Amino acid sequence: MGRLRAESGGERVQVRFYGVRGSCPCPSEDNRRYGGNTACVALTVAGEPPIIFDLGTGLRPFGDTQPVDGSFTGTALVTHIHWDHVQGLPFFPPADRVGARFDVFGPQQEEGSLADVFDGFMRPPYFPVTCSDLRGDIVFHEVLKDELTVGSAHIMVRPVPHCGPTVGYRVQWAGATVTYISDHQAPLGLDSVADSVLELAEGADLLIHDAQYTPSEFAVKSHWGHCTIDYAVKVAKESGAKRLVLFHHDPSHGDDMLDRLLLEARAGVGLDGPEVLAAYEGLQLTL
Repeated sequence: MGRLRAESGGERVQVRFYGVRGSCPCPSEDNRRYGGNTACVALTVAGEPPIIFDLGTGLRPFGDTQPVDGSFTGTALVTHIHWDHVQGLPFFPPADRVGARFDVFGPQQEEGSLADVFDGFMRPPYFPVTCSDLRGDIVFHEVLKDELTVGSAHIMVRPVPHCGPTVGYRVQWAGATVTYISDHQAPLGLDSVADSVLELAEGADLLIHDAQYTPSEFAVKSHWGHCTIDYAVKVAKESGAKRLVLFHHDPSHGDDMLDRLLLEARAGVGLDGPEVLAAYEGLQLTL
């Protein structure tokens, strides 16, 4: 599977994957190597609070690495409000402590403010508590096409085609650029890439990109908001990204299938294309 060992980094960016699936959590014997938690990736730089991509069920194991004494501070960059990208928040103890601070950025919603939308799905009878019941200071920020500064990180936010309001993020931090495009509706012909996506991914050191479908699956689900693995490679090549991590794996894709799909993707890159990896829980990269 081509696992990479983390390097010691000082002021370098550490990228660690805690949830790599799309649609729904799916832990099973068939996917024990890649994992079954939904989207959550943490960026860390020594001496600064973490930046977290999405709040899927992978947020829970990330929480096991963080203080639960009220000293936690961090920033979440949420791509959209589908369940597989937000359902980890109620199970994140570091944010449920007096004194904790968690800034959550996400796309503007037609149904109300971002805080209202989170409270809308995290409330009785669906869940016993609301976001406002959490004891930490959870602060919501609405974004769509923005430039942000978080600590020493510069963050670009741009819309990404998907089902409902969705954004992608480009984080420039400690001399490295990480682009995160978790859910990306490809055009039916798989023959063009949105300008906003290319802007996010241009020359990135690491591109984490939706890779949910095979061509045959896309033929049936072309309107479901995702793309093929080959299309993820296309985005990486057209944008000049240096390294591509295939992400948001379909729940039906077990370990053996993902091994095969990764080999096929690498074969299709060509000599001048980016390095290609497949995300798995516990993968850590140093940039």
